[in-house]
Amino acid sequence: MVHSCPVLQVIVASTRPGRVGKSFGDWFVRVAEQHGGFEVEQIDLAQVNLPFMDEPKHPKLRDYQHQHTKDWSATIDRADAYVFVTPEYNYGYNAVLKNAIDFLNQEWADKAVSFVSYGGIAGGTRAVQQLKQVVTTLRMVPIFESVNIAFAGTKLDENGRVTEDPLLDGAAVQTLDELLRLTAALRPDSVDTRDRG
Repeated sequence: MVHSCPVLQVIVASTRPGRVGKSFGDWFVRVAEQHGGFEVEQIDLAQVNLPFMDEPKHPKLRDYQHQHTKDWSATIDRADAYVFVTPEYNYGYNAVLKNAIDFLNQEWADKAVSFVSYGGIAGGTRAVQQLKQVVTTLRMVPIFESVNIAFAGTKLDENGRVTEDPLLDGAAVQTLDELLRLTAALRPDSVDTRDRG
């Protein structure tokens, strides 16, 4: 069955109190919905609230013992592409995201992935470079295009919403365009290319 819109999951990695990652996740979801190429879901790891890895069997086997893992597997399995919204902690990405990735194996494979990273002057790019090593090991396909947000706190208004920024919006649209192109190649049954000319 051909779906008119593949499923894009925007996964917010930060779980700490006072985080800004949820604001950037909300912003990217809005841009993605306006883009129209995907059915968009936001996945907030603070809400998923996985324990530290507690499965006794290797994730490759998909023989999960715990309901939280079965639920997480079903969530990730239904996506066709991903965007990780990631902070940078000490030149890397955060432990909650690594844990969430490591719970699963086959569910991630053969899907396009990109990143919205944020931080100080480097815009979270060092976290992304580490993540690329991990996602390729799981047979995800990272694209070149991404959104890297430097001095992240200056991009938010007094209500914590991302302020209007044509450069950020443009980077997001380029990322979505490339995710959709690669998703059509990797998962052709999920994309009806007639919808977008």
